[in-house]
Amino acid sequence: MDLLYLKAFVLGVVEGFTEFLPISSTGHLIIAGQLIGFNGEKAKVFDIVIQLAAILAVCWEYRARLRAALAGLATEAGQQRFVANLALAFTPAAVLGAALHGAIKQHLFQPIPVAAAFIAGGLLILWAERREHRITIESVDDMRWRDALKVGFAQTLALVPGTSRAGATIIGGLFFGMSRRAATEFSFFLAIPTMFGAVAFDVYQNRAILQGDDLGMFAVGFIASFASAFLAVRGLLRYISRHDFSAFAWYRIAFGLVVLVTAYTGLVDWSPA
Repeated sequence: MDLLYLKAFVLGVVEGFTEFLPISSTGHLIIAGQLIGFNGEKAKVFDIVIQLAAILAVCWEYRARLRAALAGLATEAGQQRFVANLALAFTPAAVLGAALHGAIKQHLFQPIPVAAAFIAGGLLILWAERREHRITIESVDDMRWRDALKVGFAQTLALVPGTSRAGATIIGGLFFGMSRRAATEFSFFLAIPTMFGAVAFDVYQNRAILQGDDLGMFAVGFIASFASAFLAVRGLLRYISRHDFSAFAWYRIAFGLVVLVTAYTGLVDWSPA
């Protein structure tokens, strides 16, 4: 049991630190779970629940902004536009995710496809950072409904494990003329309905395999994820004030290559569990 709790703690930290960086938390969880022998259907539910903890960390960090949005929803045009933009951006991934959920989990939640997505995503980030970046949207409040919908369609790419939800929305935002801070913060806000929806959907579908004995394991992972996500969100905002996203691209490419090389040479057995 102690070993199980240790695994839960490790995966919680991995989730928290990677959820909001453009490096794919799901991809890291799949690979880390394979390495430490924490996989199977219950592990997939555990992964989605600790993602909820990371989202709650964002809710806490931006609690004043979220309270203002709720308080002004009935009377303030700016808050109404903000909430409507989130709803629009959330819709494409919600519709496609519900339609393709089973096929994606069956065929793509495996280390080798994840590694390929890591590399492809890294190359896309490098391309985005090397092209001319003309900013037309300086802050989240400057976004129009068309901007939000375009970011929402970019988020659908993250249905492929290893692509990164944060990466798809942030880099998509850069392509659509958003500043780095605006793209990053909108990615944080968009994570809230997206991940709440994913958690509710997955927990409902897998409710039969959840047991009371799992509560301690889930609690350890939940707390570890919340704390590390809180630190990661603040750290990322400080980082992008002085740097671009190229370092994350090179990390993705190197990480993906390590998985592919170890699979090809047989150093690690990455076959599905």
